[in-house]
Amino acid sequence: MTAPAAPIPPGAGFPERASVLLVCGRPDSDPAVLQVMAVMGESIVRARSPLEAMELVREQDFALILLGFPGQIDALAGLIRAVRGNGRSSHTPVVALALPENAPFSFEPLYEAGAVAVLTEPLSPVILRAKARFYIDAFEALVQRGRAENALVDARSRLEAIIDAAELGVWNWDVAADRVIGDARMAAMFGLDPALREAAPLAAYFAALHPDDVAPTRALLEAALGRGGGLYDATFRVRLAGGGWRWVIARGQVERDAGGQAMRLRGVIIDATRQFEAEQQLRLSEERYRTLFDSIDEGVCVIEMLYDSGGQPCDYRFLETNPAFVKQTGLVDAIGRTVRQFAPRHEQHWFDIYGRVAASGEPVRFINEARALGRWYDVYATRTGPAEQRRVAVVFNDITERRRQEDALRRMADDLAEANRQKTEFLATLAHELRNPLAPIRSGLQFIRRAPGDAAAVARVHDIMERQLGHLVNLVDDLLDVARITRGQIELRRERIDLATVLGAAVETSMPLIEAARHHLDVQRPPEPLWVDADLTRLTQVVSNLLNNAARYTPRGGNIVLAAQRDGEEAVIAVSDNGIGIHPDSLDDVFRMFTQVGEHRQQAAGGLGIGLSLVRSLVELHGGTVTASSAGTNAGSVFTVRLPLAGGAAAPLPAPVAAPNAAAPGAGLRVLVVDDNRDAAETLSALLAHAGHSAPVANDGHQALRMLASFQPQVVFLDLGMPGMSGYEVASAIRRDPRHAGVRLVALTGWGGEADRARTLEAGFDRHLTKPATMDAIEAVLAGL
Repeated sequence: MTAPAAPIPPGAGFPERASVLLVCGRPDSDPAVLQVMAVMGESIVRARSPLEAMELVREQDFALILLGFPGQIDALAGLIRAVRGNGRSSHTPVVALALPENAPFSFEPLYEAGAVAVLTEPLSPVILRAKARFYIDAFEALVQRGRAENALVDARSRLEAIIDAAELGVWNWDVAADRVIGDARMAAMFGLDPALREAAPLAAYFAALHPDDVAPTRALLEAALGRGGGLYDATFRVRLAGGGWRWVIARGQVERDAGGQAMRLRGVIIDATRQFEAEQQLRLSEERYRTLFDSIDEGVCVIEMLYDSGGQPCDYRFLETNPAFVKQTGLVDAIGRTVRQFAPRHEQHWFDIYGRVAASGEPVRFINEARALGRWYDVYATRTGPAEQRRVAVVFNDITERRRQEDALRRMADDLAEANRQKTEFLATLAHELRNPLAPIRSGLQFIRRAPGDAAAVARVHDIMERQLGHLVNLVDDLLDVARITRGQIELRRERIDLATVLGAAVETSMPLIEAARHHLDVQRPPEPLWVDADLTRLTQVVSNLLNNAARYTPRGGNIVLAAQRDGEEAVIAVSDNGIGIHPDSLDDVFRMFTQVGEHRQQAAGGLGIGLSLVRSLVELHGGTVTASSAGTNAGSVFTVRLPLAGGAAAPLPAPVAAPNAAAPGAGLRVLVVDDNRDAAETLSALLAHAGHSAPVANDGHQALRMLASFQPQVVFLDLGMPGMSGYEVASAIRRDPRHAGVRLVALTGWGGEADRARTLEAGFDRHLTKPATMDAIEAVLAGL
């Protein structure tokens, strides 16, 4: 079969129905032609002569021209060329009919003239109908395509006109320099001198705003510049040059530096006066255009609602989908199938929503989860067609990933807010806890200065100050322990110890706090030795912290029980009290950092809220567990520690070794004190002098090295963090000089971690003391040296 005709030329009309031109010089047309056209239902226009035929093709369009004129072949070819030469019918297919089957001439001139087919007598209705149907269908397809192309050109023209008509002003505000750079349209909108549009301050633009709009516009601008902002979207009025006001919409995006500080704000400004004046009239048109443009990259489908016997929506069938539908849903070949065929457990709320849209005709926009599909959707649904068709057009977007990110950001924001709250509470608590011991220390110093002669009172004040200083040291030690555990720098010095030893040491440590609150302590020791492989100091710290916690949160005169027993291959330590108890919802939180137990924070009785966190960390380092239980508020609490028992027989405890007495008080050692903190150095020097030692002071490393030759000290107490020349550098210089080979070096520093002690040992120090050191610790070091 010959190929279809070329497209209809531009400017040609698009008739509603194709017509067939039959040119026949006989009085009666071939019955086969009439029969075929009747069966096909096509309208036939007849022409009796070539002249009449040419007049018709100049006036209207035909889908097909049938030439049955039985003239000479040259005349017939001439008629075909005339049809082809006419602009309107130049692309219309021409079929020559009723030529002799065994004609004494060739049909090639007819094809050369432009005929697409030649049918000989007798005519076959089947062949004629097939060819006619092909060309007529091709004509109608071209007509439809032409209409669509014209509609597309028309729509594109309207869109371009809208874009050209949009009056946009572009601006860029340098926040730090307060310089707004705007284009000519921006300057014209605000009535600004064109010469200033490259460097006008923001105030020049705000001066053109309606007075009522200045404050809210500034608020929106500040919100966008703030840490939580970024997008600027404001609507306000601007003064017209001839009087009156115009509505404008300003939109922009904040750009920030690496530190999050707003650097500049870029945006556009739109003259929205006509929009506001014609808002009601343009609303429907705006929604149509918004739906058109927003749906390009989103999933689109037309569904038919299905109902059960009771008239309730129970399913829907997909009638149409767009290419993005599969990407947004994961459903392939959905047209003609129902959603329950893909997801039998699809939630009823989807059917209810779409059923209401189909019944009421009111569109809806919503966000909801389709659990059966494992996705979240942002959906816009509206009825399409008459109500009786019950069809709904759905525009939707898969926002599952965005939803996950929003949930993650929400959780992150909650975590950050909680961390910030805990940090704030911790700092407030730390300040409170530090002031508590500092207050009596300061008051004691003032008392001693004013009444130095009252020996008994001074002694009592000394006891108070020493006790409070010990409390202050304990606070700092707890903080350092938490930091070491967090960094994984705690090293347990394990040994085989009897749990009874731990209980005794812990009771001795916590007894002052327990007795101060007049609590009754019941210690229930195990009936047999319970040997554990543990660090005695750290395990004592665990039990002591639990006793201190019970003492703080038990009303005055309460009961505390410390019990230990064997449970299989574990040693169990339990500290119970009849104090304020713990709400069941808070049992999992008491071991968190900076958490104060109790129903309300005002019930807290001191401490930084790190004791129980420290307990859990130390117990877990020993391979054990710690849990809290309570019957509720004011019902007391129980803290239970479980530790693995050590295997094998208990090793005998080493016999105590007496410390050498080479440097007992009164021995008169030569001790050089080196510290850039003059008060600390003078105080230590005075204490050493009082103990019978000679202890001059050097306040920097260079002075210390100069004093070595003349003073020839036996021991040097050396601070590490000095400016100019550190304690490590001084120690290195001393160890390099053979004249000072017998000098003993003691590091006296605020750094007390395992890594710090290892570094001082490597640098040549003989001992390491952590500030503030007690006189007992100093004398013990001197005795050991």
